[in-house]
Amino acid sequence: MIFAAGLGTRLKPLTDTVPKALIPVSGQPLLYHVIMKLKAAGVEEIIINVHHFAGLIKEYLHANSNFGLKISISDETSFLRDTGGGIRYAKSLLLANNADPASDFFIVHNVDIVSNLDLRSFELSTKAGSLATLLVSKRVTQRYFLFDDSMKLVGWTNVSTGEVKSPYVNIDPGSCRRFAFGGIHMISDSIFDVFDKIDSSPSEFPLYDRYGKVMAGSDVSFGEKFSIVDFYLRAAAKYDVFGNAPDGLRLIDVGKVDTLSQVESSGLV
Repeated sequence: MIFAAGLGTRLKPLTDTVPKALIPVSGQPLLYHVIMKLKAAGVEEIIINVHHFAGLIKEYLHANSNFGLKISISDETSFLRDTGGGIRYAKSLLLANNADPASDFFIVHNVDIVSNLDLRSFELSTKAGSLATLLVSKRVTQRYFLFDDSMKLVGWTNVSTGEVKSPYVNIDPGSCRRFAFGGIHMISDSIFDVFDKIDSSPSEFPLYDRYGKVMAGSDVSFGEKFSIVDFYLRAAAKYDVFGNAPDGLRLIDVGKVDTLSQVESSGLV
């Protein structure tokens, strides 16, 4: 699944007339580069969620005959569901389009992530029985996932504000391994059952702040619109969510106008 429904507010004014997915980099849209990367890794079926200028994305895919792949659209034109809600909304497409009967995982890739990641190796690193494996790196940012020594997810922090979120009481961020999320994740099909389990007993999956207090709004049902980050954090108390920081990873989050030239000079596309 490719996340292409975002408003692209950080790329304004470029996204005033086109969706972020169609912003050109090195002569081709961001969406093209992600599709080609997935295709090169052997992916044959893709779901793309759309919202902002959805019609332009559909026209682009049609004009290019879906690049020889089976591509389905998860249309969020009427209601943008955020990352977690977007996955939940695409359930029927994701489960129906799992071409490999031996695999019960699917990959999610943000359209604005450019990297040298070996997707096949990343897929093979996924641990049996895990809920998800998140691509992470040591890149400098303000927001980090927190992991224990086995790279199991235990929390999140914003280093500029000191905010901490964790499914565990009184977690010590200083004793955790700190990595930035890379916008690519391998997710078990079982995630849809876990969505339902948390929504049926939301108070059993709270998040705690740095003082050990339950965070407001963290012990309620997810519903249709929610962040996949908050979901992973709440689920991590009872389900295994791991981070994977591959050696030699080069990754650029094309979130701002000044990163476009950085990508073009990086040799990643």
